[in-house]
Amino acid sequence: MLSALPEVSDPRLLVGAGTFDDAGVVRLSDEVALVQSVDFFTPVVDDPFDFGRIAAANALSDIYAMGAKPLTALAVCAFPVETLPLSVLEKTLAGGLAVLREEGVLPLGGHTVKGPEFTYGLAVTGLVHPDRVLTNAGARVGDRLVLTKALGTGVMATALKRGDLPEEARRAMVASMVETNRLAAEACEGVEVHALTDISGYGLLGHALEMAEASGAALEIFAESLPLLPGARAAAEAGAIPAGLTANRKWVEAKASLGGVDPTTATLLCDPQTSGGLLAAVVERDAARLLERCSARGVRATVVGRVTDGPAGTVVVRAGSD
Repeated sequence: MLSALPEVSDPRLLVGAGTFDDAGVVRLSDEVALVQSVDFFTPVVDDPFDFGRIAAANALSDIYAMGAKPLTALAVCAFPVETLPLSVLEKTLAGGLAVLREEGVLPLGGHTVKGPEFTYGLAVTGLVHPDRVLTNAGARVGDRLVLTKALGTGVMATALKRGDLPEEARRAMVASMVETNRLAAEACEGVEVHALTDISGYGLLGHALEMAEASGAALEIFAESLPLLPGARAAAEAGAIPAGLTANRKWVEAKASLGGVDPTTATLLCDPQTSGGLLAAVVERDAARLLERCSARGVRATVVGRVTDGPAGTVVVRAGSD
């Protein structure tokens, strides 16, 4: 669809809509570049305060994934005033503001309209040095792929909507989604990271394919190394499959090899994540150091694959670990 739109060309544009990246980047000077992104969605949990926190963490993630620091945010919201009390909106906005305050991001206001379905999110602006912008296009052969959060929020949220998610699993899911990627991004600053993206709606495999295509490289994913949230595998095995997962699976199967991987793992590889972790292509010698830097900050990080010299734009998932 986007191919039918006119291409934007400007010497100040460092990263635009023509790539698979998480945000747009415009050079303001030799020292400063502006990074902008917007994201919003319908509630994934019942508690409106938690929903606000999750949506805010998710929106900020796009800025962190570019190696930038978020500076300001604007709320965007559609609210069904005929079917939901305004207290739901108030609590949601309060949850978002709580995360912005924790991250040191200035809320500048926003825009709310009446709508048939409740949606909420943020338009976020950040800053980065033009020479330190990270994209998903720089992965190099030999790099290790490090994932900074466990997988499974999509199937678990679907199980929650069905009333089939145990309380312990629900708490783990919410805790993961409200955690921002600031600390993970800070950990990446101290090592040689060649490419960076966050894992969201296309699932780990979908975003890995985007990185492979943008980088002109091939990726290999280690199936047995994948970190999973408690309750994720059970939810997938019980058939809690979100619609986005089915679409993801259909798309990635044309470009990714899933031979030898059990069906549940294949499902979780395509699971659309809300406020997922970062996926970093880091030089091999720094992989262990990145894990240490993440651990020191309380971030769960795992080596889940590597960049290979296979056919560009492809991903192979193999049974086993590194």
